[in-house]
Amino acid sequence: MKTQSKRRPQPLSPDSSPNPFDILTEEIVCKILDHLHNDPFATKAFSLTSKAFYFIESRHRRILKPLRPELLPRIFHRYPFVSHLDLSMCPRVDDNRLNVISSTWKATLQSINLSRSRFFTNAGLSSLFVNCSGLVEVDLCNATQLTDLAASAIAEAKNLERLSLARCKSITDMGIGCIAVGCRKLTSLCLKWCLRVGDLGVELIALKCKQIRSLDLSYLPITEKSLNSVLQLQHLEDLVLEGCHGIDDDGLSTLDQSCKSLKMLNLSNCQNVTHTGLSYLINGTEQLQQIILAYGSSVTSDLVKCLNAYSKLQSIKLDGCTVTWSGIKAMASLNAPVKELSLSKCLGLTDDGLSFLVQSHKDLRKLDITCCRKITYTSIDIITNSCTSLTSLRMESCSLIPKEAFVLIGARCSFLEELDATDNEIDDEGLKSISRCSKLSILKLGICSNISDEGLAKVGSSCSMLKEVDLYRSVAISDEGIAAIGEGCPALEMINIAYNDKIRDNSLISLSKCRLLKALEIRGCLGVSSIGLSAIAVGCKQLTVLDIKKCFNINDNGMLPLAQFSQNLKQINLSYCSVTDVGLVALASISRLQNMTILHLAGLTPNGLAAALLACRALTKVKLHASFRPLLPQSILGYMEAHGCVFHWRDKAFQKEMDPKGWKLHFGRSSSEVP
Repeated sequence: MKTQSKRRPQPLSPDSSPNPFDILTEEIVCKILDHLHNDPFATKAFSLTSKAFYFIESRHRRILKPLRPELLPRIFHRYPFVSHLDLSMCPRVDDNRLNVISSTWKATLQSINLSRSRFFTNAGLSSLFVNCSGLVEVDLCNATQLTDLAASAIAEAKNLERLSLARCKSITDMGIGCIAVGCRKLTSLCLKWCLRVGDLGVELIALKCKQIRSLDLSYLPITEKSLNSVLQLQHLEDLVLEGCHGIDDDGLSTLDQSCKSLKMLNLSNCQNVTHTGLSYLINGTEQLQQIILAYGSSVTSDLVKCLNAYSKLQSIKLDGCTVTWSGIKAMASLNAPVKELSLSKCLGLTDDGLSFLVQSHKDLRKLDITCCRKITYTSIDIITNSCTSLTSLRMESCSLIPKEAFVLIGARCSFLEELDATDNEIDDEGLKSISRCSKLSILKLGICSNISDEGLAKVGSSCSMLKEVDLYRSVAISDEGIAAIGEGCPALEMINIAYNDKIRDNSLISLSKCRLLKALEIRGCLGVSSIGLSAIAVGCKQLTVLDIKKCFNINDNGMLPLAQFSQNLKQINLSYCSVTDVGLVALASISRLQNMTILHLAGLTPNGLAAALLACRALTKVKLHASFRPLLPQSILGYMEAHGCVFHWRDKAFQKEMDPKGWKLHFGRSSSEVP
């Protein structure tokens, strides 16, 4: 019996100097790198440690998301095995760059995202699809400049499986026909808002692309004519017909096909489809698990009876529909394991109806009763008693629910992971009860004037898995409550404490301990200054979204630390702050900065603004006051626009303070209800 010789590991370092990692195989080192892929800082630190590590990481990297197209030449040679390329942060990608991409990674590229890119044409796409024969996924959303010539180029991607053309408004049936003939392996196709695609194009897709599993036809001018062909697709699982106003009961009654494989159907905003049309559309479907009928016809017993035959139905979404008592009773009688029920903004929903419904579906995991203004304590009592396995409860603006009801939620729903109690009567006792939900990751308490630091401190000490906290206009909250969140919630990624006048720099210093923080909104917090913001910049290096509008005490001293430490910042709102040319130019050094809102900065001059704009090479969107438009050189504006930046000019008068009653109007209450 022959003994197998042991394979000696090859040196991983390109140089000859001794390296301890030489005793490991490349496979083992790549396994280590696999565990670092969710942390870009760790990957970067690995590659910068030594030449050997730099070499290994470059060969291991498969996914790239460059910030700017001019960075592409620098990475072509370093990363030879890229398979997934995301260019959604590069607004300007022309044909030349697509040519280089297609020649560099022609053997490895499998997916490319061009959803926010422009300036390429059918010529560049043709080069991409001809050379990269392994492409299986392409995202071309928002490419409004593409025509049927581009569609014919896409047709050259013979192995394409997933394609998104949402908002490609210039592509017609002819172009879609080319794709149908060329891309026979398609399993997922999105044509949302492709307004020039009609029945002919959809029929061609259905006839030629037999492997389709997911098809989004939202807002297309199609009729039942093409649906007959679509329903013949033997593998179709997800069908989205949202806003297809050409589909109605009369047309659906002529259907002679059924789709046995369908699992999800979205008929939102299809006001011309009632229970009659629905019954024809889903007739014969055996696998239906989710149905979305939001903002459609009234929920009656006849409508619900259409769903009786579907024993696998788990999710029903009826947002914005008028609900009748007969419809409620019919839903309660459904012989299906309903896990998700969405009744947001449903007119006619009362305690009697909701209570009756949830008692029949005790296995509910997700319930949305947002803006159901007739719901009271009675419903919450029944919900929490019946549906003890709830993981998500959304109940924003349920104005008749008293504070006592929230005690029941915490006491009975221990598996809760998401609670939206925005604009409700919840108080500290309710928060203390909810703190028992140790798995809570999303907690929204905006416009909750009855909560204070006492209740929030209990949440902070008990709910360590919190990732998102919304305290917008919860005016009794101060530094003490925020400190509890900062100390007890290390996984926090987003917090909104806007328009809370008791918030000071200590709150930001506390939050700076949350190393994973990505989004911070402190708009209208008059007590914070550059001192607190500096702490955030130093501590929260993953910060990507920052809103400091109307923080008058934040000035250039806060911008300098941001420029130095917050290199991941992508979006910032500086309106009404005390930032000058110096601070704005400093921010321009942040290489990932894409979106800026700059309104009413008293210390800003046209020259300073021009310098900052030119230095921000990744900008894609800027909101500016219209008064700057004639003061900026047109050559600069033209240069920025040519590189993919879009300017939004606002002629907005200076406001010292937001109308304190304005938010009530925003949430649908009349001024007479405002105390």
